[in-house]
Amino acid sequence: MTYQFKIQLKNVSNPTVWRRILVPAHYTFEEFHKVIQIAFGWEFAHLYFFSPTGYNSQPMIEMNYEGDDFFETLDEDSLDSETTLLSDIFVTEKQKFTYLYDTGDDWMHQINLEKILPDNEIEKPVLLKGQGACPPEDCGGPWGYEELKETLANKKHPDHKEMKEWLGMRPKDNWDAAAFDLEAHQQGINLYC
Repeated sequence: MTYQFKIQLKNVSNPTVWRRILVPAHYTFEEFHKVIQIAFGWEFAHLYFFSPTGYNSQPMIEMNYEGDDFFETLDEDSLDSETTLLSDIFVTEKQKFTYLYDTGDDWMHQINLEKILPDNEIEKPVLLKGQGACPPEDCGGPWGYEELKETLANKKHPDHKEMKEWLGMRPKDNWDAAAFDLEAHQQGINLYC
């Protein structure tokens, strides 16, 4: 069985940022996390969790850091992302769920299960389509990203040069919020998933 998901970054517009992906139903949520990271262009730099609507909604599905002194172990109500299968949660088309990446910047992703393809069993995820550039890591969440886009678009802004340097851009480079290289992201999925 295969799931077709549309995943959209919430609170980001001009343009919206989304990806449409086929994922095997037997994938764990940890594997799904990796697919989302690569499809969007995130850098695996922060904690994450899945839940129905975000904070304080159950079931919360997160990584179990048992044995790691730096992180807390799972709450007793949480499910382990390394053992919970997508098929344990996603049972009907049009079902929605939330993926939160980076609890400081709060990158909320709305997951919509568009189709369940019972006769289509794929081995690896397939990125079908997408739109919009992934915001830079650590830019302050959706609101910080909007401010960053405004700063980069205004050459007279006092922080323009500094922000370009922070992003590793050359002086003549422009930030294109609409940029999305489908083929490059597909290759990433093929290589790492």
